[in-house]
Amino acid sequence: MSRPFGPLPAAPVAEKRPFTDTRHGIERSDDYAWLRADNWQEVFKDTSVLDPAIRAHLEAENAYQDAAMADTKELQKVLFEEMKGRIKEDDSTVPMPDGPYAYGSSYRKGGQQPLFQRMPRDKTAEADRTIILDGDAEADGKAYFRIASADHSPDHGKLLWGYDDKGSEFFRLRVRDMESREDLADDVADSSGGGVWDAKSEGFFYSKLDANHRPSKLYYHRVGSAQADDILVYEETDAGFFMGAGGSRRNDVIHVSSHDHETSEIRLIRADDPLSEPVLVAPRQEGVEYELDSGGDVFFILTNADGAKDFKIMTAPADAPGKANWSELVAHKPGRLILAIQAYKDFLVWLEREDGLPRIIVRDRKSGEEHAIAFAEEAYSLGLVGSMEYDTDVIRFSYSSMTTPAQVFDYNMRSHDRTLLKTQEVPSGHYPADYITRRILVPSYDGEEVPVSLLYHRDTMLDGTAPCLLYGYGSYGIAIPASFNTNCLSLADRGFVYAIAHIRGGKDKGFAWYEDGKRAKKQNTFKDFVAAAHYLAKEGFTSADRIVAQGGSAGGMLMGAVANMAPEAFGGIIAEVAFVDVLNTMLDDTLPLTPPEWPEWGNPIASKTDYETIAAYSPYDRTGHAPYPPILAVAGLTDPRVTYWEPAKWIARLRALNPDAGPFLLKTNMDSGHGGASGRFSRLEEIAFSYAFALKVVGKA
Repeated sequence: MSRPFGPLPAAPVAEKRPFTDTRHGIERSDDYAWLRADNWQEVFKDTSVLDPAIRAHLEAENAYQDAAMADTKELQKVLFEEMKGRIKEDDSTVPMPDGPYAYGSSYRKGGQQPLFQRMPRDKTAEADRTIILDGDAEADGKAYFRIASADHSPDHGKLLWGYDDKGSEFFRLRVRDMESREDLADDVADSSGGGVWDAKSEGFFYSKLDANHRPSKLYYHRVGSAQADDILVYEETDAGFFMGAGGSRRNDVIHVSSHDHETSEIRLIRADDPLSEPVLVAPRQEGVEYELDSGGDVFFILTNADGAKDFKIMTAPADAPGKANWSELVAHKPGRLILAIQAYKDFLVWLEREDGLPRIIVRDRKSGEEHAIAFAEEAYSLGLVGSMEYDTDVIRFSYSSMTTPAQVFDYNMRSHDRTLLKTQEVPSGHYPADYITRRILVPSYDGEEVPVSLLYHRDTMLDGTAPCLLYGYGSYGIAIPASFNTNCLSLADRGFVYAIAHIRGGKDKGFAWYEDGKRAKKQNTFKDFVAAAHYLAKEGFTSADRIVAQGGSAGGMLMGAVANMAPEAFGGIIAEVAFVDVLNTMLDDTLPLTPPEWPEWGNPIASKTDYETIAAYSPYDRTGHAPYPPILAVAGLTDPRVTYWEPAKWIARLRALNPDAGPFLLKTNMDSGHGGASGRFSRLEEIAFSYAFALKVVGKA
């Protein structure tokens, strides 16, 4: 295939400012360390204070990628209109009952932001709905705006809502009077985005972010008071742990949770006595996780304690929840991963995954009888929504597959009846029979079988000529569902095979699948992805030069790693908010996520072994001279999760070392953070840009 990019203007050349760092007797040089703003904390809150030299470089990169993609402008518009045409512009959720009311959200035609609504419980017609929070109105005049949460108080008189207007994820919390629909004077800054009401609706708990963006302190705010008067309830002193609060359907307890990626610890506060002393459930033990839900006189506890790698369910008396009093209810079964539990008055419900497929299990608390909610498709996604209410026989779940639009069901746990409430509408039309979805098992380098979900048009010829977008993530135990995605239909309709590689590092095949793709075994994640690419080409689904790899965040790290490991296996790479400077980031304990991330990647500050393990795959450090394909990297200036300088440094080094490869494009969103643009249509424009790049790479632009 000929090179897809013709003559381009001169690419930006980042200035080299030599910097050396020595750890464990090992010296590294970094010519582009200066792109990390020394005042990054200030930049997250006010982008105008960014170093002018850094801003000039990022803007030059934006101008370069704009020129490189100039011939796709019309295609981007076409893709955007296609994707927008598949969205029901005035779509709404199915209202969720809670006491005398039901709560839901919707969009207005042309609107970018959600509208939050409530209505009488048994009157769900549009005319009965009252808008209690208008996201479009709140976002008016702002370059970036995202609502993080909107939670009504137990007495239904107030709404606690949080928003971010910079993309930095320093959220403000406001309290709205439900009747007047006006915000009260309460104004809480620097929160993690949400809060939990006390039982009497007099105040709420929230976690406050420190200067390094860590939620280390839990406060109680009484409605009507100033933030300066908020009461510190609990402080997490270990910088490696996140801290937050949650509630229960019974409104009886507040859960104060401290956790990293493999260890958790919970304290309980009586919801009707918010200033009572938090009671520790079980002290933290490295590698042991647990969570609980209130079941009246008992707590149900989901845990991996005592070697239950794929988790088991325990019970404990409500008045004595300590670990010494835990009793087994649902035993551990290797390969069956229990993901979440929900307790109701007469039933216990959990979501589990086995052989890569999810199902919901319902257990009668009195008789112990169990039954499953499952589906027969080869690959699908199942989500447990549950209920806002504790004393109910009805729960809600969602279902979709790569060909089946999302469906929302109410399920009666007593009668086993399913009621279809809503099927996702695709206004421009969608005919599932036009597409084929499959799940194949790909042998990796060591014989492990990697599930790969596929979607393609039934007219697509699998003779090696079809282009392919191969998506991967593979970190933190996150499983990428084979769910319905209207956007990727634009690729399938143009002859693409859309593939998701369920590689190690996720929990797609149980907890062991996660453990086999982290820390010292991280290379398995990358090798699985490369194996998937090779297999798809070998079996005629596509060919190597027609595979465009895509991943974001830790999936962006995957993109950088496979680019170094097997550049010849891909025709192009899209790395969004790419975590590619892994070693430098894990060595910088001032960054927001670094200490809590050490259990996932290792601590290269304390351990030479961890240092060498990370250095062996860190994409930025491993970048060298190689036949790299065209690469698109995307960044957000105010991103606190993957800082903008990671992809900026990576692209600068790629270009300097490989002037005849690529091209290497960097697009930095100067008004947003980790999630990209905040409006639903603005986000589609970014997807259209990435898809246009993929189409251009394979000669279909």
